[in-house]
Amino acid sequence: MNEANKFYLNELENIVIIGFSEVLNEIIEINESLKIKTSIVSSSDQSKNLKHKHKIFDEVNDELCEYIRESFEIDKTLFISLGSRIIFKKSFIDYLEGNLINFHGTRLPYDAGGGGFSWKIMREDRISNQLVHLVDEGIDTGPIIDSKSSIFPANCKIPEDYENYRLKEFLKFYETFITKIKNGHKFELKHQPNYIGRYNPRLSTEDNGYIDWSYAPNDLINFINAFDNPYLGAMSFLNRGDFGRLHLKSVHLHGGDSSNHPYMSGIVSRHDKDWIVVSTSGKHSLLVEEVLNTDGKNIINKILPGDRFYTPSQHLENSISKKVTFSSKGKITD
Repeated sequence: MNEANKFYLNELENIVIIGFSEVLNEIIEINESLKIKTSIVSSSDQSKNLKHKHKIFDEVNDELCEYIRESFEIDKTLFISLGSRIIFKKSFIDYLEGNLINFHGTRLPYDAGGGGFSWKIMREDRISNQLVHLVDEGIDTGPIIDSKSSIFPANCKIPEDYENYRLKEFLKFYETFITKIKNGHKFELKHQPNYIGRYNPRLSTEDNGYIDWSYAPNDLINFINAFDNPYLGAMSFLNRGDFGRLHLKSVHLHGGDSSNHPYMSGIVSRHDKDWIVVSTSGKHSLLVEEVLNTDGKNIINKILPGDRFYTPSQHLENSISKKVTFSSKGKITD
């Protein structure tokens, strides 16, 4: 309920999760400990990852509204969007009486949209944030209900590290927030200013992850790290052999070798058995431990000193000209 610029529920009996989360088991356990029933609504694409009982809807329609009307007392139900692929229209938001909220894993109004951790790694943003806001017709633009910031630990390097930390912090934040809602706490709403902020488009490794070897060393390592686990790995090609598209992972910035020249960027200067040393456009080199082919096999033992990584210009142009979105039925590339 949103009343007098405060958000609260007089009585919370049900939580409806709309979307998907890797920690649904833990969320359900938290809800059960607070004597709250949990139901799940997901899209046909996201439902492939669900093992829990759930309903599938790819859009807001009469059937979804009928399911809600027959199953829940709306004034006693909190509807939570977790990475939902369903587009929420104003009529549906109003139908839920303002009890539709969204959890967002970065700061708002900065970092609205998708691809959060990859963009953070590229920008060297080390501030973590747990946030919950009301859903409105915009994308991540609704009033903020509550938030909590922290600093990513020093060992966070690739998206998998950031995500593991985020999930731990999210569960703590979620339990505290839901406990307060259950106890009738009234949250002061904080409206987002419209004169600052940033929208990040979603990213797809196979569309956007091609390496531009002209980047400065810091930008280069940040870009490569941004597409490391759990993703396929940033992509390039080798100027020798028939290896096809290659994915680079477990990459480190190294300043212990001699300086480079921009023309040397991408050249394998040395093979040290378990890793290769690759020149960049600046004084640093890259230490690369994994070069995976399209079958996911590490072919680093087949790479020779003097080989060169390169990315054809058409791949680089496509990587910045394509816009990737995800609908309720999967990925869409414009």
